Amino acid sequence: MREDKALQRVGRVLHISSDRKIILKAENLPRIGDGVVDADLDPVGTVYDIFGPTSSPYVSVRSETKSSHRLVGQVLYSVPSAKPRKRKRRREK
Repeated sequence: MREDKALQRVGRVLHISSDRKIILKAENLPRIGDGVVDADLDPVGTVYDIFGPTSSPYVSVRSETKSSHRLVGQVLYSVPSAKPRKRKRRREK
């Protein structure tokens, strides 16, 4: 796998929920809306929710792949979204 500073290890896939969301045990917390890729850098989905206790949270990923069951047990990585930040304008005196 290519080492990329933008990638962050999210965690290992535990299971797929009944509504096709991928549930991970979080190692590092991504932001909601960040893209998620597998070890081959193939897109998997986007972060939908973060839930559970703060000491050991879980991450829900909205799947964009048809074969999401093959991901169970694999480690997934987040790609931060490149949303432009709003700049505050200074008020002239």
